[in-house]
Amino acid sequence: MRLEAQWIAGFVDGEGCFHVGIAKHDEMTLGVQVLPEFTVVQHERDAQLLHALKAYFGCGVVRRNNGDRLAYRVRDRKCLVDVICPFFMKHRLKSMKNVDFLKFRRVLLAMEEGAHLTAEGIEEIKRIAEGMNRDDQDRVRPSRKRDGENSERNSLSGKF
Repeated sequence: MRLEAQWIAGFVDGEGCFHVGIAKHDEMTLGVQVLPEFTVVQHERDAQLLHALKAYFGCGVVRRNNGDRLAYRVRDRKCLVDVICPFFMKHRLKSMKNVDFLKFRRVLLAMEEGAHLTAEGIEEIKRIAEGMNRDDQDRVRPSRKRDGENSERNSLSGKF
């Protein structure tokens, strides 16, 4: 199966995820490890799409994700920096996912400069990562006050 760049961009816009995990790791100097990851998950019946993505990018793995789901994952930082990021800089995502991609890229570039090796850098990476992959409603929903003080109804969710 041969994939076109614009199709990949659209597919990832709907089905992909750019994620930065920060895991406790006692053997690391600062006690944490920064784990950037690009992932696309599909039902196993569409495994050929994930394998085609792997072939197109020339890196990553296709593995079982959960139950009948498979995931194409790229965790190798060199591939993320040299292949995945340049692709999405050239073939821009159209949705809010582009904001998450740009934050993801900022983390990778910071890591290339060694930010993940300093306490200040880890804090900056955490701040960026915490702002990624958030539900848009959470960003626009009125803040709730204690004891029902906020009676403004949120028309999107139907909640008060």
